[in-house]
Formats: sequence, structure tokens, C-alpha cells
Amino acid sequence: MLDDRKLAVLRAIVEDFVSTNEPVGSKALVDRHNLDVSPATIRNDMAVLEEQGLIVQPHTSAGRIPTDRGYRLFVDRLSAVKPFSTAERRAIETFLAGAYDLDDVVMRTVRLLAQLTRQVAIVQYPSLSRSAVRHVELVPLANRKLLLVLITNTGRVEQRVVELPGDYDDQSVTRLRTVLNSCLDGHKLTDVASIVAELPDRVEPRERANAAAVFSVILETLVERHEEKIVVAGASNLTAADFSQGLREVLEALEEQVVLMRLLGESDDESSVTVKIGAENDVLGLRSTSVVATGYGSGDRALAKLGIVGPTRMDYPTAMGAVRAVARYTGKILAES
Repeated sequence: MLDDRKLAVLRAIVEDFVSTNEPVGSKALVDRHNLDVSPATIRNDMAVLEEQGLIVQPHTSAGRIPTDRGYRLFVDRLSAVKPFSTAERRAIETFLAGAYDLDDVVMRTVRLLAQLTRQVAIVQYPSLSRSAVRHVELVPLANRKLLLVLITNTGRVEQRVVELPGDYDDQSVTRLRTVLNSCLDGHKLTDVASIVAELPDRVEPRERANAAAVFSVILETLVERHEEKIVVAGASNLTAADFSQGLREVLEALEEQVVLMRLLGESDDESSVTVKIGAENDVLGLRSTSVVATGYGSGDRALAKLGIVGPTRMDYPTAMGAVRAVARYTGKILAES
């Protein structure tokens, strides 16, 4: 157990190293921080922190730098993440509110997160397995074709052209649209297949061939696994960081969708921000990085996850605040769309 002063020394070392990327000495701590003790006392505290594996001396006659364990204690003892100003929050909301569909929301979110944190941003598409049907629209086209539009409560809009085996009129399209919405509206997408199987009986016999073509396209649309899709932005931000394992290994790991899914999947608590530091990441190429992630969605129900990847020498209070704020506003935009 560390007393308050030693924790304050550790916090000061982390903050200074993140800011300067230089080992931190006892005199610098006294000069920069109001610790109210002598450099000799600070050196004794630093010796204790080093014995406990929280800081390390990179080379002789140098100051100290935090270890992964030191960063972990720093993050665990954070009293608060860095709050965003009113102007910053308004800018985030305005930027995301301009999105016109889910694809645009996701792309805006990942770009914004990369810009705010200067790290690599990762955003997972909302899981269709947790989504529900909000509305089904059928738009008549020429030559025995309809445009099927499936809208979910997570803001996703799926559009498919349906080729029909027979002719149709506006009344038959209206009847089929009514059947689809009355039976599917509000139901989870995971339940749609079983519901669609019962729909032919609700359609007039002479219209069932065309209806079957529409039902088939709906089922095909649901088979697509959008929840496995992840978008990444800000990889160029890594060039400004120092990695013990090398930038190439980090970039190669980030190219694998399975790896990215695993990183976000380790963010088990969907209501708060989680942080994985250094060796806590089980991906070999990312053990010199930290991952900050959280869930986003509507209300207290996370539909997917987002986060950032960067060096362990990261401004954790700012990174955690940005991830939390962007997730909150992304969820709000989806709920209102």
C-alpha cells in the first residue's frame, strides 16, 4: 500500500513523462509540482515506487519512467476523467448530428475520435442481433422491381432491389407494406426469420409469388453480419509515438479485423470506460500499446463498442474523457435517428 504522498509522486511522474517523453528526476518533480517536500524525500519515495515495480530507471543517471503497472495504478486511482468544455461538447454534437445514415454516423464517429485523442480510433458497427425493426418501406420501380428499405432502431438503413416474378399495382404494394410493418415493427432482427415464415398466409393467394420474393430478400439481408465490421481511422497518429516492439508490429496487428474485435470485446463493462495497458493486451503485437474502450447505444443498452489504441505513454484522463463523450453522443444520435 502506498501513502498519499507516494501516490502523488507517481501521478506527477506519469503526467510529466506523458507531457515530455523524458525520464523524470526528483528535482524536476519539486520544481513542477507542489509536493511540499525536499528532493531527498522525493528520491526516497521514488526508490519505494521502483521497488514495487511502478517506475523504472531506463539507464544510469537518468530519471524514472512509469511501467505498465505504474500506469495501471495511475488509471485505477484517477479521481475523474478530463471533462470536456461546453464548446467542445457542442462541437461534438454538431459534427455527429450532421450524419444522414448509420454509415455516415460510424465514419464521422471514428474520424472525430481520432482527431480528439490523436490516437488510432476503432468503431464497431452496431450489432444487428441487438437491433429491432423500426420500419419497412417498399418503393415501386420499373420493370417488375421494388426497392426494399429496412430501417432498424439503431439507425441502420438497408436497401435492396427486389426483382418480382409477376406484375404488381400500387394497391398490392400497399397491402404488402402494411403486412410487413404490422408484423415486424418493434421485433428483434433475430426473431424476424421465424415471423417472416408465417407471413405468406397473411397475403392474398394471387400476390404470394411477389411477396415471397420480398420475404426472401429480407432474409438474405439479415444474414449479412454487419456486427463484425469495424472501421479504423488515425493510423498516421502512431508515427509520432515510440513503441518498444516497433511501429510495424503495431500496424500489422491493427490490420486484422479479428484482432480489433478481440480488443473491443475485452471491454466487458458496457456502461463505463475500460482500459487495457501494455502486457494486459493478449495480442503480441500490441503489448506496447494501451486500449481505451466503451460501449455505445441507446439508453443503458450498448449496441456496439468503440475505442482508441495508442502508446502506453498516453494522456489517460483526456483519452478516457473523449471516448466516453463520443460514445455518449453517438448513442444519442442513433436513438434520435
